[in-house]
Amino acid sequence: MEIYKDLSSPASIEFKELLNSQLSKTQIEEGKIIDGKINKITEKFVFLFVEGLKSEPVLDINELKSMGLAEKIKVGEKISVLLEKIEDKNGEVLVSANKAQKIKGWDKLVEAYENNEPIMGKITSKCKGGCIVEHIETGSLMFLPGSQISDKPLKDISHLMNEPQKFALIKLDKIRGNACVSRREIISNFKKEDKAKIVEKYKVGDVIKNAEVKGYSTFGCFFNVNDEIDVLVHLQEISYSRVNHPDEVFNIGEKHNLKVISVDKEKLQVGCSVKQLSPDPFEHIENYELNKVYKAKVMKIMDFGAFCELEPGLTTLLHSSELSWSKKNLSAKKMFNVGDEINCVITEIDKEKRRVAISHRLTKENPFETFEKKYPIDTILEAEVINKNEYSLFVKAADVDVDAFLHCNDLTYLNNGEEELLKYKKGDKLNVKVLEIKTSDQKIRVGLKQTQPDPFDWFKDKKINQTITVRIISTDNKGLVVRPEGCEMDFIIKKSQIAINAADARTSRFTGGEKVDCAIAEIDFKKRKASLSMKLLEEIEKKEALDKYGAEGSGKNLPFSSLSEDLKKKSEDKK
Repeated sequence: MEIYKDLSSPASIEFKELLNSQLSKTQIEEGKIIDGKINKITEKFVFLFVEGLKSEPVLDINELKSMGLAEKIKVGEKISVLLEKIEDKNGEVLVSANKAQKIKGWDKLVEAYENNEPIMGKITSKCKGGCIVEHIETGSLMFLPGSQISDKPLKDISHLMNEPQKFALIKLDKIRGNACVSRREIISNFKKEDKAKIVEKYKVGDVIKNAEVKGYSTFGCFFNVNDEIDVLVHLQEISYSRVNHPDEVFNIGEKHNLKVISVDKEKLQVGCSVKQLSPDPFEHIENYELNKVYKAKVMKIMDFGAFCELEPGLTTLLHSSELSWSKKNLSAKKMFNVGDEINCVITEIDKEKRRVAISHRLTKENPFETFEKKYPIDTILEAEVINKNEYSLFVKAADVDVDAFLHCNDLTYLNNGEEELLKYKKGDKLNVKVLEIKTSDQKIRVGLKQTQPDPFDWFKDKKINQTITVRIISTDNKGLVVRPEGCEMDFIIKKSQIAINAADARTSRFTGGEKVDCAIAEIDFKKRKASLSMKLLEEIEKKEALDKYGAEGSGKNLPFSSLSEDLKKKSEDKK
């Protein structure tokens, strides 16, 4: 033992190397699949011996039986297990035969997938969108989509349940541990020879008659030919016009003629075209003129408009915004049927982008222009209330199909506009005045109060500082609500404008119905605003008195606020 005290000695180094080489042979890692030999069997458990482990791993005997390993439960037999933990908190070794089987099963699935080999499985149950398939060899579970059960729709699959059969692996997700299989592909492979004979029939340039639309994809449309082969028409081969999705042009079940443009004998695929059966309309697009009326056939109606055909192969979108002048968000379904011939105006031609824009509303006279000709600004007309919202009425003249906007502020000069709006309902007839017409914006504004005399016109012959008589309507702490004689409008004399002397500026001095004089302090005809002041009248009167009775230099230059005190002092001096 003494020779190994010095770890740097040759003997120590040699012993260390020998020890490490022996450990490496029996090195085991957590997360690896290892083989264990059955050392002992009890009623409930199986004990394994694994070289390199200080404790015997224990397996539930029922777990092994459920895995189909009942025949291997014998002393001396080897069992593959997944080493989950070399030593847990209790000092025991944790292993799993089930997880090991699944990992090995996955490896076999990967191998079959990479080699394009079929696997044996059985359909054990149904699930949403398809079925669950169990791999016979490993017990791994896989998903069979409904579309992959057969090459033809099956109403009943009971005869396929729990029957061992071949499946093709079509998708593997190693991260999620998901596998997807197909029975349809196995069936199809048996038909490849027959399909190859069918493909041999077609040559580039052939015309296929009455092919039926079977389905769509983002890249094209599938057609069935004589119930023997499906062919693809790529999105770009549908029309000379731009097509975003096949359902814009085709409906399921429709029949169309196709032109064969490619034949792939290796992939057993036939490519076809619809647009190549007719000449390219954009080669003579110059024949069409902007702002001219043409006939167009409605081919397909969508929520956002209708696809119309100007000529075979020249399809364009009539957007819902171009259906009507006055009605917004109008549905094409309410105006047209598929097959209708309608008038349209070409508004745009872009040869490079192969785009043609059309409009249906432009085929009719612009009702906003008609309205402007018939009812110019300041015209008074009778209109009917057709709609109402929180702040406005919408009215329409009887002879022009266009809506006009009437804001609550244009209902009355006197009352609150929002309160006045509550008086009106759909169907009411009003005499309104045209206030604004914006044809380009499709906007017409009318007013009701403008048809009546403006009570503010009472101030037209009035001047600033002019004295007027008003009647007090009501009082509060803020001031007086008054109405000038001969005027229908009410105004407020603020508390600060009642008197020069603050002690006299009390609203409690006044009662409703009382008449008082005041002066006009401000008139603004644009804002329809006027300010009245009793204080100003007092100032004007005192200035006039001072100018008339005061001696030169005795008080005319004094502040008006101290004038009364000075006059009182002069009177006392005379006494």
